[in-house]
Amino acid sequence: MTTVSTATAAPERAGRPAASLYRAVWRWHFYAGLITLPFLILLAVTGGLYLFRAEIDGLIHRDVKRVEARMTGERPPSEIVAQAVKAFPGKAVKYLPAETATASAEVTVRNPAGTRMVVYVDPYDARVLGQIPDKGTVMWVIRQIHSLAYFGPIANGALEIAGGWAILLVLTGLYLWWPRKQSGGVVTVRGKPRQRVFWRDLHAVTGLVAGGFILFLAITGMPWSVLWGAKVNQWANGHNFGYPTGLRVAVPMSDEHLAHVAPTTWSLEQAKLPASQAAGGDAIGLDAAVATFDRLGLTRGYAVNLPGGPNGVYTGSVYPKDMALQRVIHLDQYSGKPLIDMSYADYGPLGKALEWGINVHMGQEFGVANQIVMLAACFAIVLLCVSALVMWWKRRPQGSLGVPPLPAEKATLRVVVALLAIGGLIFPLVGLSLIVMVMIDAVLTRNIQPMSA
Repeated sequence: MTTVSTATAAPERAGRPAASLYRAVWRWHFYAGLITLPFLILLAVTGGLYLFRAEIDGLIHRDVKRVEARMTGERPPSEIVAQAVKAFPGKAVKYLPAETATASAEVTVRNPAGTRMVVYVDPYDARVLGQIPDKGTVMWVIRQIHSLAYFGPIANGALEIAGGWAILLVLTGLYLWWPRKQSGGVVTVRGKPRQRVFWRDLHAVTGLVAGGFILFLAITGMPWSVLWGAKVNQWANGHNFGYPTGLRVAVPMSDEHLAHVAPTTWSLEQAKLPASQAAGGDAIGLDAAVATFDRLGLTRGYAVNLPGGPNGVYTGSVYPKDMALQRVIHLDQYSGKPLIDMSYADYGPLGKALEWGINVHMGQEFGVANQIVMLAACFAIVLLCVSALVMWWKRRPQGSLGVPPLPAEKATLRVVVALLAIGGLIFPLVGLSLIVMVMIDAVLTRNIQPMSA
């Protein structure tokens, strides 16, 4: 929350209209910070950890994820799956071949009660190394907390509201930061930590750096949101069986969606699975399916989802850091014929842009540099929030919430709210929350006289 150090800062000397507009923006910047600050801290901390998901999970779960590289060849996938099912009786639904020479193979098994367990197997001798509940690794837990998925759609909706308000927070903060002939606090920090001006300047300068990242992260995080993201996804990818426009899908389709059987990209959440056509023969089996995926050049690190029934397909999917290598292949389980083979190049312009943004958001697009820059942004966001809290604490009147004073010309409040409403029109849940905040503000200001300029 970028604020001025006193009520008579530079905007006040610019005249009554300018001072009133400044106070109106400041007031709503305060409200935006009030709504978003807890979420920003949560997202920055969990997001900073998730940037290094492979490294952290590889360290914490190294007893099941790492094996000794050997010169002997890997055991057949069917044998690896059979050993996993012995360790955790049920039906195998997914198989991940070892990505590297020192990685274990992973088999997801669903038991009759519906519980899913990931069984880790040494690919060289098919020895079971251990098991972890599906989505039970440390980084999956962090991811679920980051998205508030643990707490249901209402919490996810609150996150969508916070994301929209974060955008408004940055835009109003930029207006408050804009230099107005002040001598400091633009790109330098004045004072000492015991002084409020120090925290005001630290907040302003940090906000200048972190604001762009907050804006980027909020926008690229919106595709996952419960309402806006779902509706935009339906609009962008709701045709042609959920596949990008221009991709020819001329095979029988089932009613099952790819997102229901495997993690997938945002652009393919609505993609339907094709249907295998039984021709009186036997299924090709997992060994032949994996051999076909390797022959077709599917990048290692891919996952194979096993057929869910007589009309099911083998689905090989991989989403590596290099988006050009993203690919999904569906095989007919009887003939082994590729029914759909698509990659990042097949996405439409909107899908490519959104997937690129998501990839950068997750720290994948530019390797280690991407991770380090995004981690620095997470630290800056936490510092921004801490400085806002300290600054507010030092400014607030005793026994009061410390809402910034009303402007002399209350009409400027309506102007600012009208501008904020543009964001509310784009993000409906944000619009609803804006209406609620306007009502709350009206109650708070009912008996308060505006401060004269």
